[in-house]
Amino acid sequence: MGEQRVSKVTNKKAMQTFVKALLRDVEACDYMINQGWFENDITRIGAEQEMVMVDKMTYKPATIAVEALDSMKEYDWVETELAKFNLETNLTPRELVGKCLSELAKENSDKLNLIQAKLDNFDAHLVLTGILPTLRKYDLALSNLTPMKRYKALMEAIKAQLMGSDFELKLVGIDELAVKHDSPLLEACNTSFQVHLQVSPEEFVHMYNIAQALTGPIIAISANSPIVFGKRLWHESRIALFQQSIDTRSSHQHMRERSPRVSFGTEWLQESILEIYREDISRFRVLLAADIEEDSLAMIKQGKVPKLRALQVHNSTVYRWNRPCYGISDNGKPHLRIENRVIPAGPTVDDEVANAALWLGAMVGFADEVEDMRKEMHFADARDNFGKAAKYGLDSKFTWFNDEKISAKDCILEKIIPTARKGLLKRNVDPADIDKYLGIIEERAKSHHTGARWLLRSFTSLKEQTNNDEALTAVTASLVKAQKSNIPVHKWELATLDALQDYNPAHLKVSEFMTTDILSVQKDDLVQLVAEMMDWKDLRYAPVDDKEGNLIGLISRKLIMRHMIRTKLRKRALTVADVMVADPTTIDEDVNIVEALQLMRNEKLECIPVVKDSQLVGIITAKDFLSIATRLLERLKLR
Repeated sequence: MGEQRVSKVTNKKAMQTFVKALLRDVEACDYMINQGWFENDITRIGAEQEMVMVDKMTYKPATIAVEALDSMKEYDWVETELAKFNLETNLTPRELVGKCLSELAKENSDKLNLIQAKLDNFDAHLVLTGILPTLRKYDLALSNLTPMKRYKALMEAIKAQLMGSDFELKLVGIDELAVKHDSPLLEACNTSFQVHLQVSPEEFVHMYNIAQALTGPIIAISANSPIVFGKRLWHESRIALFQQSIDTRSSHQHMRERSPRVSFGTEWLQESILEIYREDISRFRVLLAADIEEDSLAMIKQGKVPKLRALQVHNSTVYRWNRPCYGISDNGKPHLRIENRVIPAGPTVDDEVANAALWLGAMVGFADEVEDMRKEMHFADARDNFGKAAKYGLDSKFTWFNDEKISAKDCILEKIIPTARKGLLKRNVDPADIDKYLGIIEERAKSHHTGARWLLRSFTSLKEQTNNDEALTAVTASLVKAQKSNIPVHKWELATLDALQDYNPAHLKVSEFMTTDILSVQKDDLVQLVAEMMDWKDLRYAPVDDKEGNLIGLISRKLIMRHMIRTKLRKRALTVADVMVADPTTIDEDVNIVEALQLMRNEKLECIPVVKDSQLVGIITAKDFLSIATRLLERLKLR
């Protein structure tokens, strides 16, 4: 959980004061490392659980975080997240030994059950998923930002750094998504299960490089975020979405390179954790500041351990996928951790702990097997594996040690699992825990059935049976039901429309219901051509737009037939401009579909183009309403 007592830097003096504190913290950290102040005789693990809340009837985001947290005041381990539909919990740090894995799973399940009991009073479910399938673009409006000082300051600070006019999200998978957004709140799409491993300063470089090398395989086996705004994209779309959601850079004609605040890194770590801190301070401007009451260097001179609060605030605004962390243990000693941020939330608690077990065991195991990761593989290959895994999941092919080419599946089964088992055994982790959680990974790999694969296969199957909204809602409803069983995802049956027994489409907005794959025409097109196109595609209507995408008219089969009959003896060829209805009735994408239906009925329309700022963005027809009404009646009949 991030430091909440922060603010946006508003003047030069405040910036200079904070930067001075930041530099003192780096110097203090360097001194404590060199003087051996850090804890190095114990290995602890920890985790943070992020989640989404959805309405029980609609399975759309439930923006109730403030109210829900007010009902959970007795729980000091649950906290806000960026958006009003998110929550986050802290799990207790524990030593990597004995039944730590099953204890981690039990604690997580117990806390989630306590939260769900509170959410029942708000008619909401909690969902563990990397990106909620039913999340809509307008759910990311700033009105859904959690009303806390830190979040407002962060959004304003990132927006102030933006070089272009908007934040852009561009991703290509099975489908393609290209969308602009006016705020960095797109970041709130992502939910994860962040795992921490405590390491000594002496081991940090070695362990951090191992973490980088493992990132690709860990993403491939844990991928659970393939759907964004109804589009089937990367297996772990969180990776690109997070980077692009707060990417303030813009394209230029020159070749100057600028680093994104979300990154994998550019090279192996060489000497110390301080390389990362110094690199991030050098490359990334301060976004947030805080009133720093301690003088870290003065505390060092007094033999006291400083909190390094300025360093921690800045570190919280630079998002490395393997993030270095500083903390102070209960015994008063400082410690260092590596935070793995690539593991998505869900699909179940056991799946999450299995992912954590694989990473933790492999970290320890490869520390014994590999003397220096820099001698085993090129950093470029580690970064390439990271990108491939995010896009293709278990379908990836990696470049592994000594330039070996290996499939993600074989890499997991033949390289990662055996080493992870050795690492966990070395730490005296309970053999039953090892068998259970690494067994889940092994079966998931063998069956080629990750959370991402389940979501993609389920959604693709349902899209052939119904519209996008119903398919997404059915997937989410099935996901909620399966999560409660805590049966690992590789054993799940595909989602079905049976999960929609309580689904009520009356809440939908036009943007969720409209068709966006539009065959439009222009005013100078020949009517004969348009008639053929409409026949080929079995269309009754076609909107008319100009070269900028602005709607200027509507043409229908009926209009074409009427004019062709009346003018069949004319020699001049008809164009769309001759027959179209100019300035047709339109509707906004944020209108409720009940209102849209009433408009169509009152004005005796069978088709309404959807526009936003004069731009054609979609179309709805009477046929669409008939289709959803038919399915609704079918479900009512089955009750």
